[in-house]
Amino acid sequence: METSARGIAAPAALYEIAGRRFEIGSRGFADAVADAHAAHQRPRCLCQVEGVEMYVARFGEGYIVKRMPDTGSHHAPDCPSYEPPTEFSGLGQVLGSAITEDPATGETTLRLDFPLTKMPGRSQMPPSGSDSDSVVSDGTRLSLRGLLHYLWDQAELTRWHPGFAGKRTWATVRRHLLQAAERKLARGSPLRTRLYVPEPFAPDQRDAINARRLAHWQPAVAAPGRLQQLMLLIGEVKEIVPARYGFKAVVKHLPDQAFAIDEHLYRRLGRRFESELALWGAADDIHMMMVATFSVAATGVPTIAELSLMPATRHWLPVEDGFEKQLIEQLVAQGRSFVKGLRYNLGKVSALACAALTDCEGSTPSLYIVDAGSQDREQHRQAPSPSGSVWLWNPSFEAMPSFPPRHPSQPRAAETAVECR
Repeated sequence: METSARGIAAPAALYEIAGRRFEIGSRGFADAVADAHAAHQRPRCLCQVEGVEMYVARFGEGYIVKRMPDTGSHHAPDCPSYEPPTEFSGLGQVLGSAITEDPATGETTLRLDFPLTKMPGRSQMPPSGSDSDSVVSDGTRLSLRGLLHYLWDQAELTRWHPGFAGKRTWATVRRHLLQAAERKLARGSPLRTRLYVPEPFAPDQRDAINARRLAHWQPAVAAPGRLQQLMLLIGEVKEIVPARYGFKAVVKHLPDQAFAIDEHLYRRLGRRFESELALWGAADDIHMMMVATFSVAATGVPTIAELSLMPATRHWLPVEDGFEKQLIEQLVAQGRSFVKGLRYNLGKVSALACAALTDCEGSTPSLYIVDAGSQDREQHRQAPSPSGSVWLWNPSFEAMPSFPPRHPSQPRAAETAVECR
């Protein structure tokens, strides 16, 4: 959780700074945060009686209060800074090795297992999209899919509260992803300078949007005698289809420029992401997110070098298959608050919680879907859970069970209206 002194915040955050208590955005809060940064003081989040230590880092022209590394589970489940223990998702495998955060500087160093440069004329599939041996990682580097999951987590797009309904537009998703990329270093340079997330398209702003895009892509334009630099793209796929020559990916909010895909990559795409593409084709309300590295030819044509796909619901919550989609949609429809689990580098052979409920009294139950056709419920009962409480659903043998009850004090969907972040 990152809480901006400029007022970008989730509800109910209360901090103690230099012996004084402040609510987010209250009078004097921004000055107190700036003073704490100058004095190297540690604010305390008061979601727990004893408080949880935080730290202050610079963010643009202001400051943000951030949780200390690996302390998200120390916060109360309904606190904006709460996150399940790292073993709840694939984050535990990569934190501290592929992801290293320095509280002294507020910077996070990311070790990637994919290149950001390439030799001309080569493309490949990432190791992040299948369950073959290329998916299995030693955890010391982030796969392309792992990077997308990390940014989605950091942007808090895996967190859901009933007040977020109707407020997650592409503009909101984009803003949070770009904020999540701030103060992240990859291959020795700021990740933000490499990352391109398309602006919401507006016909009357077409020329200005295109000019900003071309300026941002300039470092990736091919030049004689220079190693080809790659950019990172995160966008929603509109279609991946044959072109007049080869194949192309069309990204939403980018109507004026498709991304070239060579035949080898296109053929492997259908095999590697067969289940994701099947879900996308069967459900009109699925957002198919793509993370890709791409180069820009001297002629200005962008070409994808490597990519991974991630389906997401209409509320931009990532899902792996149709059963997860049913589960997440039920949670949203019932006005529940939860955190969505993501795999990062883990393959599907590992039991992973679909979500953890954050609106229950005294616990944070983990929700597991037993693999279709599997009767090994014990594997899931022994899987990690933030509170030891496990909810299981085996779609092959039973209807979806009732969820653990909500705490009576937790608001329902119509009782709150707070934007995600």
